[in-house]
Amino acid sequence: MDFAFDARTEELREKLSAFMAEHVRPAERVSHEQRAELESPWQTPRVVDELKAEARKQGLWNLFLPDPEYGAGLTNLQYAPLAEITGHSPQLAPTALNCAAPDTGNMEVLAQFGSPEQRERWLKPLLDGEIRSAFAMTEPEVASSDATNIGTRIRREGDSYVITGRKWYISGAMNPDCRIFIVMGKTDPDGADVRRQQSMVLVPRDTPGVEIRRAMSVYGYEDHYHGGHAEVVFDEVRVPVSNLVGEEGGGFAIAQARLGPGRIHHCMRLIGMAERAIELMCRRALGRTAFGKPLAQQGVVHGWIADARVQVEQLRLLVLKTAWLMDTVGNRGAHTEIQAIKIATPRAVVGILDDAVQLHGAGGVSQDFPLAELWAAARTLRLADGPDEVHQRSLARRELRRYA
Repeated sequence: MDFAFDARTEELREKLSAFMAEHVRPAERVSHEQRAELESPWQTPRVVDELKAEARKQGLWNLFLPDPEYGAGLTNLQYAPLAEITGHSPQLAPTALNCAAPDTGNMEVLAQFGSPEQRERWLKPLLDGEIRSAFAMTEPEVASSDATNIGTRIRREGDSYVITGRKWYISGAMNPDCRIFIVMGKTDPDGADVRRQQSMVLVPRDTPGVEIRRAMSVYGYEDHYHGGHAEVVFDEVRVPVSNLVGEEGGGFAIAQARLGPGRIHHCMRLIGMAERAIELMCRRALGRTAFGKPLAQQGVVHGWIADARVQVEQLRLLVLKTAWLMDTVGNRGAHTEIQAIKIATPRAVVGILDDAVQLHGAGGVSQDFPLAELWAAARTLRLADGPDEVHQRSLARRELRRYA
């Protein structure tokens, strides 16, 4: 990438690229071998802790948080190219830098909306990488792309909130280090304003009534590196009223604030995944022969590689523009662009990864290359943080209003 960034970003890019080459890439195979020896697949391989220690020593820690009190103090535009680099190894790199979802979004919520007591008890250990967390919003019984549908109930009884509901695809919840849930539910289900019915509360994992029922697979993968995607039942779970995040009725607004940065982080990592796919395609094409000549001389392969490069360059510029707008006019001012990158990036990267799989033949769908798992992750992001169609609907309405 030849785009010129400020001196601090360039320094961090150089340092992070070296960290990836010297530590993360070699650790990919080691982590698979160590995980096979663990008592539980949800435990963390030793090499991941070693990566975290090295990243922290090098100052590559909590890069995502723009508030210098808690993180590196980088703008969205400064962090974007760093997130892209971590996308080359999305199973290991974000966790190594303490920049992995859903912890990133949860730390942002606690930093922005948490009380001093909540920040001391939960944000501090999350920033230090001592614990992990989960964000409990999606539900199996309703279309959770519309947050006003949420069925989980949070009722007040004296000095407590009592939570009842069933969630699924709660990322990170299978990790034994996950100690806290941010749970979204309705405190005022009959309220006149459907966007003021929801609230968020903090629920420690060991609270009576919290049941981690099962791990949900994603295209057959359980995503052990990110703590899985669990089905969680909250059965009359009682927590103090002081566990409320922000104010009653503020859950919808907090969710929107949380998702904006998360979407751009996902999109930049996706571009890194596409770059990894292009690298693998080129190496495969140069190293394999079919029908008497290297694959690199086949016209169809030329088309795949050329189209992938064009798409990546287009996407990167769109995402960087979005990051710049978020920094200069805020998330609301960048709303159209945030939706645009969320529509365009996963869709294009799925296509690039699919071509890379095709070029690798049987190897492309095997565990010997990262492509199948990367494809599953990219395809899932066409649903996560709002499916394509929700963003298309909102973006189109904005365009139409300009001409109404």
